[in-house]
Order: sequence, then structure tokens, then C-alpha cells
Amino acid sequence: MHQSLTACGLALGLCCLTATAQTFPARPVRLIVTFPAGGPSDFVARALGQKLTEAWGQQVVIDNRGGAGGVVGVEAAARANPDGYTLLQGQSGGMSINPALLPNLSYDPFRDFAPITMLVINAQMLVAHPSVPAKSVKELVALAKAKPGQIAYASAGFGSAQHLGMEMLKVMTRIDILHVPYKGTGVLLADLFSGQVSLLFTSMPAVLPHVNTGKLRGIAVGSAKRSPAAPEVPTVAESGVPGFEYVAWYGLFAPARTPKTIVDRINNQVTRALADADLSQRLASQGAEPSPMSPQALARYMREDHERWKRVIREGNIRLE
Repeated sequence: MHQSLTACGLALGLCCLTATAQTFPARPVRLIVTFPAGGPSDFVARALGQKLTEAWGQQVVIDNRGGAGGVVGVEAAARANPDGYTLLQGQSGGMSINPALLPNLSYDPFRDFAPITMLVINAQMLVAHPSVPAKSVKELVALAKAKPGQIAYASAGFGSAQHLGMEMLKVMTRIDILHVPYKGTGVLLADLFSGQVSLLFTSMPAVLPHVNTGKLRGIAVGSAKRSPAAPEVPTVAESGVPGFEYVAWYGLFAPARTPKTIVDRINNQVTRALADADLSQRLASQGAEPSPMSPQALARYMREDHERWKRVIREGNIRLE
């Protein structure tokens, strides 16, 4: 009798989960974005949110929670109810880099979240002032080794993505180049255009127009494969640094313990949205390549990315004061 009641209870529970997944969402869904409105993160979230709103018949509400390099928004999502009605657009910075760089984070991206799918991958481009004689990664490495500490690269600040991306190149090629941190991209680009600094490794949309006009030279892209936006520019990995990968990625996450049926349903619907030609073109215009994958694949990718940054931060002896 007891076994029968247990079996009935399990069956009832499974039926409830299935019914919940089939009716999800029954009310508006909140999507937390970890940076203020108006930036690349916000653009991706709003473009996707519009498509999901149309598909679901329920509003996807974008909740911009900027602050502390993305930490504030991730913390808020980690504390949300695990019912699928609060989602997080997590980024490489908040989910892979910060946990390796900041020892006292209040969240653990691997423990506190259920991966749903990768959304987009933004290729990063290594560019040089035209006065730099190197035209490839191999030539740049040779030049840096011939002039240790004499070639300067710019970044948006200590611990920024541009800083860590170039430090990854330094660690993997054993070169010595000088880091010049800036507080704003306007001054940074002005100094790069004038040749005050020689190199920058940053998001492709920020520099590709200047590469196309000849103000800067595109050396390589940091993604595992060439970017459709600049197919003639080789990857760092194919240019003599195997295993190199420096990209900005955005993924979709739910709080841990969100039912698998809901996670799988959202994964399926987001995958279909990202396959929409209109949405793909809008994202591509900003250098974002739709890259949906299974929850398991996203979990593996995030772990590998985190290990890459741990190595860079350890071997580069990078610490935030």
C-alpha cells in the first residue's frame, strides 16, 4: 500500500512538472541584463526578448542591473525563485572571468545557475597601428621578442577584457609587451590612431570600421573560427597559437533547481528564435554570431573558458588591488 502511494505521488509530481512546462510561461518573464541600457548586452537581450514575447504571448521584461562589472545583476539572478520566470543573460565576464579574478564573490556560477543555452559569441579583433611592421601574429611575436617591453598595448583598464585578452596572448606566446590602461575608450582610440600605443584587442564592431578605412590594421581574431564579418582575417589559433580563444559570449541561465522540463522548453524556443533570419541579421550587424547549444554543452564551454582565464590570471600574476 505504501509503495502504491509513493508511486502515485511520483506520478502526480511528474504530471505537474509536465503541465507546468507545457503552460510556461503563464505570466511575464524577467530577463536580467548585467549592464546598463544602451550597450551591446542590452541590444542582444532586447532583440531576443522581442522574439520571445511574440512566440510566448507573454512580455519579456528587460531588467538592467548594472554595477560592479556585472556582479550586481548575477547576484540578483542567483537569489531569484527557480521557476523560470527570472532568467539571466550571463556573460563571459560575470560567469567565467570574475570567478577566476575575484576571490570573494558571493555567487558560484557553476553551483547557483542552470545553464540553458549559449546566445551569441562576439569575436574580438587584434588590431595594430599601421606603423607597426608586423602584419601577422607570428610577425608580431617575433617583433615583441626582439624588442621586449617596448611595444605598448591599450586597454579600458586593469582587469578589463582588453587587458586580460592581451595577457592571454602574452602568456601563450611568452612575449613581453607593455600594458597601458585607460579610463575611457575615446582617449584610448585617439592614442591608438595617433600611434601613441600600438595594439588593442577588443570587440570587432568597435574597430572593424577603422580597419576597413585603413586607420588600423587587423592582425587576427580571437575566436576559434574566422568571423563572417571579416573572413579574410585569420584566427590567432591558426596563426601559430593553437588553443587560443578570446571572445565575449552571452549565455542564458536560470537559477539553480529550475525544473529541467522548463529549462529544456526555454532552450528549444530560444534556439528557434535565434534561427530567425531577421534576428540573426540584427545580431550580426553588431558582430554577434548566434551560437545556440544544449544546456550540457554550455556548461562544458563555460568550465573550459573559466579554466583558460584561471591560467591567464595565475601565470600573468594578475590581481585587482
